[in-house]
Amino acid sequence: MTRALKVAVLGGGSFGTAIANIVATNGHHSWLWMRDEQRAAACQQQRENPEYLPGYPLHDNLQASASLADCTEEADIVVISVPSKSFREVTRIVAPHLQSNAMVISTTKGVEAGGFLMMSQVLAQELSDVRIGVLSGPNFAKEIIQNQYTGTVIASEHEALIACVREVFSSGTFRVYSSADPYGVELAGVLKNIYAIITGLANALGCGHNTIAMLLTRGLAEMSRMGRKLGAQPSTFLGLAGMGDLILTCTSDLSRNYRVGFAVGSGKSLEQAVEEIGQVAEGVNTLKIVKEKADELEVYMPLVSGLYAILMQGQNVLDVVQGLMTGEMSSDVDLQGGI
Repeated sequence: MTRALKVAVLGGGSFGTAIANIVATNGHHSWLWMRDEQRAAACQQQRENPEYLPGYPLHDNLQASASLADCTEEADIVVISVPSKSFREVTRIVAPHLQSNAMVISTTKGVEAGGFLMMSQVLAQELSDVRIGVLSGPNFAKEIIQNQYTGTVIASEHEALIACVREVFSSGTFRVYSSADPYGVELAGVLKNIYAIITGLANALGCGHNTIAMLLTRGLAEMSRMGRKLGAQPSTFLGLAGMGDLILTCTSDLSRNYRVGFAVGSGKSLEQAVEEIGQVAEGVNTLKIVKEKADELEVYMPLVSGLYAILMQGQNVLDVVQGLMTGEMSSDVDLQGGI
């Protein structure tokens, strides 16, 4: 690559900020769009994101702005990093500003209700004449901006997009791997949030390492079963976007979904837990959608059903656990059909 690119990151949360800062540090023209003018101005003037990543300086190549036109016009790469509930809206308002053949990347780990659509599918519905990709992996923003060693996955049907993103986003501490299964990468990022709530709840109840290991591996089995049913590649769930992100999200209190589960396991209501976190925990929004889809497809997902019974139907936690421990015991690993 012989020239510096213009990269716009839409969404001023922690991950969007961290990604925008990597791009800026790599010598590209990085723009971070925030809806709120005051937040954007504070970020631009203070050279940090005081709300989400206070104390971490932003590179001089990064510009924060509330002007969508300034951020996205003539941008080579546009990264959409907003919660799933506002993803389609943001995609629609940015559409008129995109140049022909731009690369549009989703980092959102959520699913749209109704049609059970991943964010790349929303992009395909709303945009034309662009190349679409997905960036996902075990990526806590705070550790990325601290230059902790991190791996992520760029998935797309376009090899040129993959090559470009790997070059623009990679750094000495941020390693970008490739995948040709964007749907599987996205689905893994959606499903793992549910199991993070479950492991948080289990830890709050005092469960040991044996229990957590069982939950992680059986959760991975459920993810793989649903992925296979929906046409994803089962091997995707064994990579960074699957098993890697599952381990990270289910074993750290930096995860919002884990913290929601821990709060519920500590005796708080779901509403109290969500309010306490103060940020979007995608797993809460995802649970009902995934439960309905699993029932529709007749995919065996007992952990999803158990969490749904606890959070959405108010069933007693210990009663649900007892039911799970006395339910069907299937094979551990099915090499013909995945995990």
